[in-house]
Amino acid sequence: MSRTRRAVVSLLLALTMFTIMPVPVTSTLRADRTAARPAIVWLPMIGVLLGAVAAVVLYGVHTLAIGPVGDYLAATLAISVLAMATRCLHLDGLADTADGLGSRAAPARALAIMRRSDIGPFGVVTLLLVIMVQISALAQCMHLDVTFGMRAIVLATVTGRLAVVMACARHVPSARPDGFGALVAAGLSRLTGWGWSVLTLGLAWLVANATGGFREAILDVCAVLAGLVAAVVLRTIAVRRFGGVTGDVFGSLLETATTTVLVVLALGG
Repeated sequence: MSRTRRAVVSLLLALTMFTIMPVPVTSTLRADRTAARPAIVWLPMIGVLLGAVAAVVLYGVHTLAIGPVGDYLAATLAISVLAMATRCLHLDGLADTADGLGSRAAPARALAIMRRSDIGPFGVVTLLLVIMVQISALAQCMHLDVTFGMRAIVLATVTGRLAVVMACARHVPSARPDGFGALVAAGLSRLTGWGWSVLTLGLAWLVANATGGFREAILDVCAVLAGLVAAVVLRTIAVRRFGGVTGDVFGSLLETATTTVLVVLALGG
């Protein structure tokens, strides 16, 4: 298989794993360890795609329902679209990770709790709070300026997925021998994560500086850095608590970084 074909296959695999986008499943789209690793590299680009869809929703609802209530409705629908577009995959991981961390059980027991199909009290409360914070922060960004709000949701979705790429570095172990975490954990070089980080920060600076000015460029860069730092802190806690990362932990890292970016932008805008 040529390099170009491998890149296309990994992109299609990433789309079918992380979104509801209908992608024809063939024998080449198998989520084994060899295929899943390069698929993870596409996550920031998928963040751009999902963020753009959410930004269109924001703009459309804002145009039809002007005012504070309209901004809140636009933010609610945009966050809802992101949840539906990802099959609530990352929110489910956030809830399971919260249950595992909140249980204070031994690592093996905590991992078993995270694998249950039901959601415990820690997971329910965490989900409610995170979704409320995301909607409120995005609504505040929209209230400040519609362009700022649209830029905020794209930046947040990209940063959330960048946090997952960085968590797949070779020095971060998997907590289980099986599952999605085992497929991609320790599968990427640190250079991959740092490369995406530099690219994201550079583009964030350029776009913000062109649309909002120097101050907003500084704010966007700080928001991305804050989101990545928050994800690193949670990842460190998870590795110490569970012995490594899992698919659920990846989801919690994504949502944590996404939420942090939105909060920083809402407070600093």
